[in-house]
Amino acid sequence: MFQSFEATTKPSDGPARLADLRKVLRTEKLAGFLVPRSDAHQGENVPARDERLAWLTGFTGSAGFCAALQARAGVFIDGRYTLQVREQIDLAHFTPVDWPATDLGAWLIEALPDGGVIGFDPWLHVKDQIDKLVVALEGSGISLREVDNLVDRIWDDQPSPPQGTIVAHGIEFSGEESTTKRARITAQLREDGQAAAVLSMPDSLAWLLNIRGADIARNPVALAFAILSADGKVQVFTDPAKANPAVRAHLGPDVEIFPPEDFGPALDALTGKVRIDKATAPLWISNRLVRAGVEIDYATDPCALPKACKNKVEIEGARRAHLRDGIAMAELLAWLDGLGATPEISEIDVVRKLEGLRARSNLLVDISFETICGTGPNGAIIHYRVTEDSNRMIREGDLLLVDSGGQYRDGTTDITRTIAIGTPTSEHRACFTRVLQGMIAISLARWPVGLGGRDLDPLARRALWAAGQDFDHGTGHGVGSFLGVHEGPQRLSRLSTVPFEPGMILSNEPGYYRAGAFGIRIENLVVVQKARDLATADKRKMLEFETISFTPIDRNLIDAAMLSEAERDWIDAYHAEIFDKIAPNCSPETQSWLKRACAPI
Repeated sequence: MFQSFEATTKPSDGPARLADLRKVLRTEKLAGFLVPRSDAHQGENVPARDERLAWLTGFTGSAGFCAALQARAGVFIDGRYTLQVREQIDLAHFTPVDWPATDLGAWLIEALPDGGVIGFDPWLHVKDQIDKLVVALEGSGISLREVDNLVDRIWDDQPSPPQGTIVAHGIEFSGEESTTKRARITAQLREDGQAAAVLSMPDSLAWLLNIRGADIARNPVALAFAILSADGKVQVFTDPAKANPAVRAHLGPDVEIFPPEDFGPALDALTGKVRIDKATAPLWISNRLVRAGVEIDYATDPCALPKACKNKVEIEGARRAHLRDGIAMAELLAWLDGLGATPEISEIDVVRKLEGLRARSNLLVDISFETICGTGPNGAIIHYRVTEDSNRMIREGDLLLVDSGGQYRDGTTDITRTIAIGTPTSEHRACFTRVLQGMIAISLARWPVGLGGRDLDPLARRALWAAGQDFDHGTGHGVGSFLGVHEGPQRLSRLSTVPFEPGMILSNEPGYYRAGAFGIRIENLVVVQKARDLATADKRKMLEFETISFTPIDRNLIDAAMLSEAERDWIDAYHAEIFDKIAPNCSPETQSWLKRACAPI
């Protein structure tokens, strides 16, 4: 099993740790200290050593931060975590703060009317964040001070840095040699007049060098920084013991590995204009270059967009991985259906069963994230992680939400299905069908080149909005190629202006959640592609999505009377394609179930 069910934090630990942190604040003459979820690489997933936010507060979500002051401690969380945070923190000592609706600067000004000094670790914050906070605090009497990490001072049993082995990611999976990628990126650097780029995102480095790592569970990257010179040479800063002779041979003579302590002196030695992404690189890097007198050119990570636009080999790998996943999901859903309306199983039982089904292929490297398996009210917790403490038996009348994925060498998968246990209510079916209409709207979307997530996101919400409903998360996120299940810069979100380009893989996952009752989410992965020709079309360039996930949608939850003819046609065609692609490789019992599950509505 990859997934464990141990509760890694408990609310009762937070107050004493907060008290210890406040002692350090008084010693340092600070009014507060900022504790982000992120590590030095701004990762959504972080190694155990960097779980500072969870260790201090108990909150284990993948985004957020704590502003720990002498008199109060705010835990800033977005709409995905409004329920989860209240279960994980001690509400007598920590206060949830709706973010980004509540701006940190405004919150600090209200909390510290007499001013004060707020400490922060420059390794864990990017220049963009700090610059905006400085502007927000102007005239308030509140200032910021760079300090070493104060949580590390009081965390006596803090884990050691990860030492995962680096492995080669072969051309049969990457579809492009590292030398060719480097030639593309360095040509851009030279065109922009840049002598080098500093890379701080591990997935960018993994893509550029065709390597993968094991420093973080669920995310096959090696934690490292790098300097890419305009001549194509790369200096990588990580523990050299992570790379064996075979990996060094794979990297070639233009890539050298140095210990982390050499990173600062290497930055000092740079000449010419140096490219840094101020939205992702630690402020520490910018400060070091400024002190060394190096000219900085702030621009986006040069690997981010090329990495997001998958090549033909990567897209074909994603298709194979999702067919593999479709078999596992079909077997799971057939198994669940066979248990009847009173299955006498728990959420953990479902997670274990699904992981075992994925592992049957002998190609599963890891799960792509901790499986979200919530029944009844647990399904309303958007990023719910089942533990031995929270584990709930699945009961008749429940909706069961299962959001899961696998990491395979040829692709990263992410799929969500919501299943009715027994007979669903009319309210269940109405809400589910509105979510389904949103998912279909994205699946059928056709749009002019140049539009991004902000432009398409409303399509997924139209049916819900018409009923006075909505969901508090983006409609979709980018997905990597045997990399992070959440990948930028592309997103299906009202916050994203990044134009979609062919080859980008995204999730399509609208939802609806009713606290204390149920959660609904339906998710497929889609690939951006050139739109097919239409007889009615003019000459403008258009894009559309190809759906690459193949798992039946619970017909018991669909109110066909609410659907348009085009929506019914899409569902019937989708289910027919699932049966053709998946059934031949399933067990006889699952084939019989698929025939019923994929019947026309």
